[in-house]
Amino acid sequence: MNDLVVPDADAVTDALRDVIDPELGYNIVDLGLIYALAIEDGVVTLSMTMTTPGCPAQDYLIAGVEDRIRQLPGVTDLKVDVVWEPPWSPQRMSPLARAQFGIAD
Repeated sequence: MNDLVVPDADAVTDALRDVIDPELGYNIVDLGLIYALAIEDGVVTLSMTMTTPGCPAQDYLIAGVEDRIRQLPGVTDLKVDVVWEPPWSPQRMSPLARAQFGIAD
């Protein structure tokens, strides 16, 4: 019987919802800051962006991602790649987040 715990994309995504952008007060998943997520042999690799280049919260958000994901059972390593293409826009936000901020679809 295999007792190895393997994190899945849903668990990682749910954990990332605990990371709150301090300027906007909303989680980074629904803000559309997570561009890609892959999990292989316990190694979580994700691409994320910030709302603007030079975002003062960048180090804070990356530290939050690292702290939260490393707590998940089965995670053996984490690789975070901050990307700028495509540029973030409010249209990347979830419908719930856009509604919260009064942004029309």
